Amino acid sequence: MSEQDNKMDIDSPAQDGNGDQAPDHHEIDESLYSRQLYVLGHEAMKRMGSSNVLIAGMRGLGVEIAKNIALAGVKSLTLFDPEPATMSDLSSQFFLHLDDVGKPRADVTCPRVSELNAYTPVSVHPSKSLTSDLSQLMRYQVIVLTGTSLKDQTTISRYCHDNGIFLVITDIFGLFGYIFTDFGDEFPCVDPTGESPVSGIVAGIDEDGLVSALDETRHGLEDGDFVTFTELQGMEQLNDAEPRKITVKGPYTFSIGDVSGLGQYKRGGLFTQVKMAKIIKFQSLEEQLKKPELLISDFAKFDRPQQLHIGIQALHEFAETHKGELPRPHNDEDAAEVLKIAQSIASQEVEPVTLDEKILKELSYQARGDLSPMAAFFGGLAAQEVLKSVSGKFHPVVQWLYFDSLESLPTSSKRSEELCKPLGTRYDGQIAVLGREYQEKLSNIKQFLVGAGAIGCEMLKNWAMIGLATGPQGKITVADMDTIEKSNLNRQFLFRPKDVGRMKSETAAEAVQAMNPELNGKIVIEKDRVGPETEEVYNERFWESLDGVTNALDNVDARQYVDRRCVFFKKPLLESGTLGTKGNTQVVLPNLTESYSSSQDPPEQSFPQCTLKSFPNKIEHTIAWAKEKFHGYFIGPPEIVNLYLTKPNYIDHTLKQSGNELGTLENLRDYLVTERPLSFDDCIVWARNMFEKEYNNAIQQLLYNFPKDSKTSSGALFWSGPKRAPNSLKFDPNNPTHVGYVVSAANLHAFNYGIKSGAVPESHYKKVMSNMVIPEFNPDPKVKIQADDNEPDPNAQPAGSNFNDNDELEKIARQLPPPKSLPGFKLEPVEFEKDDDTNHHIDFITAASNLRAENYSIATADRHKTKFVAGKIIPAIATTTALVTGLVIFEFYKIVDGKTDIEQYKNGFVNLALPFFGFSEPIASPKGDYLGKNGKVTIDKLWDRFEVENVTLKEFLRHFEDMGLDVTMISSGVSLLYASFYPPKKNAERLGLKLDRLVETISKKPIPDHQQNVIFEITAEDQTGEDVEIPYVMVKLGK
Repeated sequence: MSEQDNKMDIDSPAQDGNGDQAPDHHEIDESLYSRQLYVLGHEAMKRMGSSNVLIAGMRGLGVEIAKNIALAGVKSLTLFDPEPATMSDLSSQFFLHLDDVGKPRADVTCPRVSELNAYTPVSVHPSKSLTSDLSQLMRYQVIVLTGTSLKDQTTISRYCHDNGIFLVITDIFGLFGYIFTDFGDEFPCVDPTGESPVSGIVAGIDEDGLVSALDETRHGLEDGDFVTFTELQGMEQLNDAEPRKITVKGPYTFSIGDVSGLGQYKRGGLFTQVKMAKIIKFQSLEEQLKKPELLISDFAKFDRPQQLHIGIQALHEFAETHKGELPRPHNDEDAAEVLKIAQSIASQEVEPVTLDEKILKELSYQARGDLSPMAAFFGGLAAQEVLKSVSGKFHPVVQWLYFDSLESLPTSSKRSEELCKPLGTRYDGQIAVLGREYQEKLSNIKQFLVGAGAIGCEMLKNWAMIGLATGPQGKITVADMDTIEKSNLNRQFLFRPKDVGRMKSETAAEAVQAMNPELNGKIVIEKDRVGPETEEVYNERFWESLDGVTNALDNVDARQYVDRRCVFFKKPLLESGTLGTKGNTQVVLPNLTESYSSSQDPPEQSFPQCTLKSFPNKIEHTIAWAKEKFHGYFIGPPEIVNLYLTKPNYIDHTLKQSGNELGTLENLRDYLVTERPLSFDDCIVWARNMFEKEYNNAIQQLLYNFPKDSKTSSGALFWSGPKRAPNSLKFDPNNPTHVGYVVSAANLHAFNYGIKSGAVPESHYKKVMSNMVIPEFNPDPKVKIQADDNEPDPNAQPAGSNFNDNDELEKIARQLPPPKSLPGFKLEPVEFEKDDDTNHHIDFITAASNLRAENYSIATADRHKTKFVAGKIIPAIATTTALVTGLVIFEFYKIVDGKTDIEQYKNGFVNLALPFFGFSEPIASPKGDYLGKNGKVTIDKLWDRFEVENVTLKEFLRHFEDMGLDVTMISSGVSLLYASFYPPKKNAERLGLKLDRLVETISKKPIPDHQQNVIFEITAEDQTGEDVEIPYVMVKLGK
């Protein structure tokens, strides 16, 4: 493929997939912004949609910020950089190509940024200077300065501060960088954390204003939070009153202060946290240069920010006296001058600062460095600060943040002025920092990227910029089986609307080859999932050929599988993930650190079945219930019908099984006989009957069993605390939720049966329903309902009993048509898909959930929130992804360098909303020991293994005997190959067998041809005669 063919579309204006011009901003496109909306919310995004942003400087950092803001969506984005592009810009400016060198940076970058989002118009600032006419800045709500002189920064800062324009200044110098923010004298931060407001059920309020949460449920509040109350009986004046400031008294109690004159608390009530705006006072750049307010980015480098605050001022001063040129790479003369300037600045500080000459020397050495991961880190951070300024969502950086990754400097390859000087290549910005030898090493790496989604796209962009795998030995393998969807476009920036439906791995590879043509022929695309079922594709030879692995996955199971493979093949693994504004990175190093699977996240929250079935008290309960109904109507029964029609003797087989035989047979009868629709009108009738069954009949039955005035055995009101007394619903043809339920349920039922619904008007649904006769419901005194999850289920079948009446089962079975009477007939189970707005899936769950919420007087949720909960959507935003990927590359630099000191590596934890940055040394892998013949032997419990050739079992046992280990048991998979307690004759038959033959004989399965090794687990005693924990054994088959 020629470079021309491989280029991204760059010259067309922002268009949607149909070639239409950019639409207006009045409506938020939820199909595009879905994942970001769950981070920012509609209000913040509307405020962003009325904001004009200017970014000055279009080198790597500037374009990273522009990319993230364009994806996020603002009213307009304007770029300023009239300077000509240089060859070294290609080190991190991913939207520049070789033939752009010499052209104005903003002019060539603008059309490429405009491709990212049809809703964000992108233009070039018309002036050649920002300071020649400051009034031109009034058209912007926020201005970002990169690559700007300190003199111009100060001039612009003063103007912005005086005129209420938000200002972000950020720059990078090799492995150093900083950001400064000024959002004015009184900046209202409407939501400092971004966390969902907590709520809970009130158990009591005493006369001193001490509130207790129900059943010792942690309230989750903090001192200074504000709460409101609803549904209180007694102290009614607190209901819907002004928010009360609270003081935490314990995990289950908090005080709301004076409650005198409010009467006495009786029962019930809910408390809800209220987010209160926080006013933040910012100072101008001039004031902050003298007395900076510093946010610590790494607590292990507590004194570093003050050093860099002075050092970066010294760089600016150096440039002022050297025609705008920064110090030369690794030049000692320039470094000495920078140090001298820094000492002069430090001497004028109010509080004395002891300068670290080594740090300042490195800062000077790297000043011309331009690293893609540092651009990614500060590009993500700066873009998020811009979004904070215009939306008021999340707490801004106040006011400086300095960051460095000096640990990433190579120590196994040399750096000198000669080795760091520019060579006229696209990697000069990186060579200036890491040196020519290291660049050579990077170019010959073989790396495996698992996943080409949001993190995968950012990772590939960084790899393209740093020149990974561009050498003769280098190779990148990208595996992703997914295709591109519209909702991906908001953060997976290598994809465009025209790519929707294409393979992610293929499209991403094409895009980065356009960014760096030296990658042509260096990227291998794999479209198979990485998992146990594809070990023939990703076989031993594949894993052994790799230098390392980078995960860019979105689920724990896949991560754990890749992690296990990396441990088995002793490959370094870089792991990362994001959740909204939160991100984490982990480095897994053979023989040094624990692995990803060594620790686990807490399990997903689940709700008691009793709560879902009869006693919901919050919207999450009703959504979970509606999701179960979705499965119980449109997925489970059609699957059972298809099994009945295709599996021989399905009924006999089912009747012999212990389980829900009656429910299974009733489903078959309903879906094949009594409720089988022949037309779409029949589907409407079925849906209307389901409404009656769930929202009227079931509630009447529940209230028959537990009347509203009923009491528990202890005399307390049954309907109190978490139990909310329901009311049945009467179907209202003028209520959109009622009708919406019938419309979505009818369409899904029709889908199961392959009945075409077409464009049926709402009036037709109403007409069909008006002709229906709904039978009156009478509660059944024989029905039993479980009152509490701690009590036994009255409907459960006692163990060992044949609770179901076989006569009744046989009676239902006789009603079923024989499978052979329905040749070719089958139902189509629904496959849940949350992102298709036309398939009725989320429509049904939203209506079903909200109707149940109406039953129980629970506040309903809109479609957007319901989709989030039911679809288990992971909120995501491009800013966090970019920043986290930058952190991963800093660790990757260290791995390529071959660092073996665990203290040099860092696992990262960030939350851009707070903002918080935390770094920790990776946890070392666990160690153990056993007593061998020559004394104590230390082993790494995670990474060590014994390796043996394909010998006989007898030789295998002797091998371990010689090491001082008496093997008592050997297994492989589920096959027990040897045990000391087996009869001597049984073991004797096996002793002469080679290990591969032994495995095949006992398991009765051949070892697959692609498999090079077999794993044995062994139990053994050491010289003390005690069982010891020892590694597994890898038997090398020598194929």
